[in-house]
Amino acid sequence: MTVEARVVLGTVTDRPLDLAAHEAAVADRRAGAVVSFQGVVRDHDHGRAVTRLEYEGHPSAEAVLREVAAEIAADPAVHAVAVSHRVGPLEIGDVALAAAVSTAHRAAAFAACARLVDEVKARLPIWKRQVFDDGTEEWVNCP
Repeated sequence: MTVEARVVLGTVTDRPLDLAAHEAAVADRRAGAVVSFQGVVRDHDHGRAVTRLEYEGHPSAEAVLREVAAEIAADPAVHAVAVSHRVGPLEIGDVALAAAVSTAHRAAAFAACARLVDEVKARLPIWKRQVFDDGTEEWVNCP
């Protein structure tokens, strides 16, 4: 019996992200592996102290996120995919990106989760404004 993978969660939100909820969302009786990732706001970038971030998203961001998730879910080894990205102001330690993938075996789960995160980072139209401790700021990944 062949069951297609499913995208169980694909959201862009201004609400805090819960990695455990993403892991639970991809739970599947066929899965022997669930691999997850959380991108956390750190206090530095390229040797400069960061005090906070703000993410701005294009109106198409959620559609792009779901498209990327569907592409990963199309892999026959993948059972389920969950991924979310925050927008708005974030503090140090906040989760900006949460992702989880389930597969039958760990190698496939690690590979699929890595592809998911890499594709989200490459294609998602969300831009980051970093504020540094000296009061300066910069936009990252902004066209």
